[in-house]
Amino acid sequence: MIILDEQLLGRNIETEIAKWYRGAVQFVIELRPRTVIKDEAIPKLLRQQKQPTFVTINEKDFWLKVPANNKYCVVCFTLPDSRSEEISQSLRILFRYPEFSTKSKRMGKVVRITDREISYYTSGMHIITL
Repeated sequence: MIILDEQLLGRNIETEIAKWYRGAVQFVIELRPRTVIKDEAIPKLLRQQKQPTFVTINEKDFWLKVPANNKYCVVCFTLPDSRSEEISQSLRILFRYPEFSTKSKRMGKVVRITDREISYYTSGMHIITL
């Protein structure tokens, strides 16, 4: 399951991801409809899902702030809103790396994707750069 941050609404990203991803693709607001979901509540919501990968462009509020947990993966893009159409293809490329090729391999990682590199940390907060 891929869960998209609400700030990605209205950009057709879910449709683009669904073209190549076999699992469910939904927005975080669908996990708790008709309520405001603050960033701090997202890890708890993710732990309640089955192996979700959360995708956001709100990198500054998640990278090195959200704890890595074996029940979810967080992917933070450093893209501005104007480049959000790149997310689907970049996510697909990420999933081709051996470390991220299956849901079980992604779990427990918080990832940061920039124009130049992919970095991630696990529960030990040791950053690994690919």
